[in-house]
Amino acid sequence: MGVTIKDVARAAQVSVASVSRVLNGHATVTQETRDHILAVMKQLRYVPHEGARSLSTNLTNMVGVLLPDLYGEFFSEMIRGIDGAARLRGLHILVASLHGGAEEAAAAIRTMRGRVDGLIVMSPHVDADLLAQNLPEHLPVVLVNSGAGGGAYASVSIDNYSAAYAMVRHLAACGHRAIAFITGPADNHEALERLRGYRAALADLVPGAKEIVYEGDFSEQSGTRVGAALAKKRKRPDALFAANDMMAVGAQIALQQAGIAVPRDIALAGFDDIPVARYVTPALTTVRVPIAELGAQALARLTQRIGHADTGIDSTAATLDAQLVVRASSG
Repeated sequence: MGVTIKDVARAAQVSVASVSRVLNGHATVTQETRDHILAVMKQLRYVPHEGARSLSTNLTNMVGVLLPDLYGEFFSEMIRGIDGAARLRGLHILVASLHGGAEEAAAAIRTMRGRVDGLIVMSPHVDADLLAQNLPEHLPVVLVNSGAGGGAYASVSIDNYSAAYAMVRHLAACGHRAIAFITGPADNHEALERLRGYRAALADLVPGAKEIVYEGDFSEQSGTRVGAALAKKRKRPDALFAANDMMAVGAQIALQQAGIAVPRDIALAGFDDIPVARYVTPALTTVRVPIAELGAQALARLTQRIGHADTGIDSTAATLDAQLVVRASSG
């Protein structure tokens, strides 16, 4: 048989209850005692039995994460932030992607029941009603970048409107007047807020300028299509602002392949500041979203609602600031 919690208690010369409190992260144990017990566990190569621990605490120590996709730098950064914050708290994550509509989202949510202590959800298809219909009433949930919570669920989001407004202000300050915009998906809250910020800034800061809006879906391919279409036009906008970096990179590649120089012939800007944004040539002007921090904040709020102590954290809602990052592509 392997090493048991009783063996650890005996070797550390403490009670079984003290070892249990260390395993479950109780604050009533002094740091000296905690360090001593952890050192004995390491020496004995003790591995906690998660099943037994779950029975005693009624927790699985597993957190569910539902994202629209698992592909791309944005979502890998998001998962990195969630996973890092989870490991600091001794938790594991169970990740699933939601490629379809509301029906698939509901099915994915139902598969999490009984397997996780709480859920982090980022999906345009998930609202308060869908969650209420498919989850136990008291399961903690944190929504990320969603306008669907309506106060019923905790949320973490970015001020997409103000950040898009700031980008248009920057492009206008560079002398650009005909500023075009590539949208994100029509059912995506973030995309709609960025479009709203673009429209408001254009009306306020470039009086008389017409909106030039192209449809996109956050994919590099949709940006490539817009870039290729612009390359064929005799008269092009002064600047192109894409609702995310992947579309901006796609547009940049298409324009450059057609012999159109960025920013000499057309300025370019994106949103998110994914790692590749600084490595394309010219480097991409963008809005820096603290993606990993967004994930970490969501996990922190979720664990507080589950019952883990995260003092000083508002468990209801948080809005993180985004930062304008000016690089060569905007001229």
